[in-house]
Amino acid sequence: MAKFVVTAANETQRAAWLGGTIPDVERVRPGLWSIPVPIPINPLRYVLVYALEVAKGVVIIDAGWNTDEAYQALVDGLAVAGYAITDVQGVLVTHIHPDHYGLAGRVREMSGAWIALHPADADLIHGRYDDAAIESLVAQEREVLVRSGVPQLTLDELAGASMMIRHMVAMAKPDRLVEDGDLLELGGWDLRAVWTPGHSPGHLCFVAPDRRVLFSGDHVLAKITPIVAVHPQSGPNPLADYLDSLATVRKLDVDEVLPAHEYRFLELAERVDYVMAHHDERLAEIEALLSSDGITCWDVATRLTWSRPWETIPPFMRRAANNETLAHLVWLEAKGRARSVPGEPDLWFSSH
Repeated sequence: MAKFVVTAANETQRAAWLGGTIPDVERVRPGLWSIPVPIPINPLRYVLVYALEVAKGVVIIDAGWNTDEAYQALVDGLAVAGYAITDVQGVLVTHIHPDHYGLAGRVREMSGAWIALHPADADLIHGRYDDAAIESLVAQEREVLVRSGVPQLTLDELAGASMMIRHMVAMAKPDRLVEDGDLLELGGWDLRAVWTPGHSPGHLCFVAPDRRVLFSGDHVLAKITPIVAVHPQSGPNPLADYLDSLATVRKLDVDEVLPAHEYRFLELAERVDYVMAHHDERLAEIEALLSSDGITCWDVATRLTWSRPWETIPPFMRRAANNETLAHLVWLEAKGRARSVPGEPDLWFSSH
């Protein structure tokens, strides 16, 4: 597949991403600020929090991880824009992953801001972040891995691989639920919510039609593609959801995309086409590994082309790679291009 490179809306921001640094706080346009908030121990390095100037302060899109460093970066970034944390009126959360939702509760505690989420992600908060429910979630994840054929020696390590980041979330129930198509009149900004499930069941993008910009969260990024995986809190066919969601945002008439990572860019439709083609290639690569003999999801994952050698991928990312492979297998089966035989492990076969 020929590589397509989007046009960066800010070359300095792009240079920071490529150079392994964190970009500066930026006044993107009148009434809009981009605030990079660091992510600890993560190759993404930062999440871009967007501060929208409204009648009585700011509304932010996403918040960052719940660490002191991240909180201070958010406070300092707001100060550059001329605001204090107490001026935050609301937090629009694109989805409940820790780098987007983690600080929302702390921001509300300091400012009284409301928190908004899509209902599908709001329903997952208890099972994902409540200490009383976490053992059940780990057990369910372990079952996914057992059925995927993960070797016994690495099973426990992978099943609990995300536990180390749970403390980076201040669990907070939303004050508002945002549905697909809702118009958010914020007093200076009118945003239309676009439900884009796939990366998470309740992922939201926000489009400002009058300003011709799309806040895309993790749904569409400039260089990388988001993880779309089968796991205990995913939908039954998350890749189908994601591809349908890509088709939805492709129709939006915007001049600029403001993602939650990397850098701002211009060509939404072309980037969506490229991401769709990437998944087509991945599906074909997986389908080519299937035969009449049967193969486990884990064995498929270990044979695929990744951005680095399989042996160098850390446990948390190996689990993500397995579950992302499983999402592609489920999609293929739904299309009649693969079939599975349930067991411990499940076996996957060519449908031909």
